[in-house]
Amino acid sequence: MTGVTPPLPDTQDRTESLKFWLALSSIREIGPITIKKLLAKFHTPRNIMAASKKELMQVSDVKESRAQAIREFNAWHQVEQEIDKIAGLGIRVVTLEDTDYPVALRQIDDSPALFYMKGRMREEDSFAIGIVGSRNMTPYGRKVADIFSSELALKGFTIVSGMAKGIDSSAHKGALRVKGRSIAVLGCGVDKPYPPENSGLLEELSQCGAVISEFPLGTAPLRENFPRRNRLISGLSLGVLIVEAAAGSGSLITANYALEQGKDIFAVPGNITSMNSIGTNDIIKKGAKLVQKVDDIIVELAPLLKGMMNKSEQKTNTELLTNLNALEINDEERAICSVLGSETRHIDIISRETGIAAQKTSAHLLALELRGIVRQTEGKRYYMV
Repeated sequence: MTGVTPPLPDTQDRTESLKFWLALSSIREIGPITIKKLLAKFHTPRNIMAASKKELMQVSDVKESRAQAIREFNAWHQVEQEIDKIAGLGIRVVTLEDTDYPVALRQIDDSPALFYMKGRMREEDSFAIGIVGSRNMTPYGRKVADIFSSELALKGFTIVSGMAKGIDSSAHKGALRVKGRSIAVLGCGVDKPYPPENSGLLEELSQCGAVISEFPLGTAPLRENFPRRNRLISGLSLGVLIVEAAAGSGSLITANYALEQGKDIFAVPGNITSMNSIGTNDIIKKGAKLVQKVDDIIVELAPLLKGMMNKSEQKTNTELLTNLNALEINDEERAICSVLGSETRHIDIISRETGIAAQKTSAHLLALELRGIVRQTEGKRYYMV
């Protein structure tokens, strides 16, 4: 028959498909890059698992040992247990075939074939900044992480970090404090809060963003997992901000991934007598963008933000996306422009005189600034160009 729309896959179909995704991803001998090569030839994990050794070895990088590992896979009982556990915990597995797999993450060479998620990722999360730093943060580091994460969140950016002690946790909390969105990327299973005292933070993040991991449920926070997860922090972000980092810090691994992925790297300068500033100050000397305020990041990313919005075909519910996507000044932007002139005015005065909430005023001013209509000076003061 022709002209008949096929039914959408039901839950049973998705569960059956997921079984093969989980099986393929659990084979230690093959990694994300090899899985992508296999998918390019066989299209689905089901087809890969059904292929002969000879057929598998026709794919580059798939030698006899890897082909044999695929052919000999027999841990289907464990896969079924994993699926039951996923359902029981209300966790979702997002695979490369899912339309809501993050575009930015899909573009890195070694993007995971799948990841586990508590919470929800949204389209506006494509406007994300990674913030990472020392676990043994100083009071200065805590303050800086909170300032940058909260102000970026107020401007509509999603904050991405690793939920570790120190700077990571402060970055998440700063975004949540102003009711912004934040995503945590774990180096363990999403059912294993790490550090344990962050279990409450994990639940809050799953309500106001997402907690994700490429590691199976039950995976312990092994040391070797954390460098691997760092590539996802940078992969999800437009740029990565290093707040505090000692020499050899894991945060610098994230910066290296960002460099490989063509992402912007920002760093906050630190006290030259502090061990926690050795890494950050050194990475600035090597070319990272020195930032002292959020607007330093905005200015650097402005061309990329404009380009992303020019390609966007849909509006979302964040002020940042809505305003950048506007082809003409909207009513609230017009009201803001009406109280501005050649003399600078503080954002609080602009908000008060227009009757527009401070958070919305900030987002509108960002959009106007990116379009070259207004400019900002020190102390959150604005004027018409």
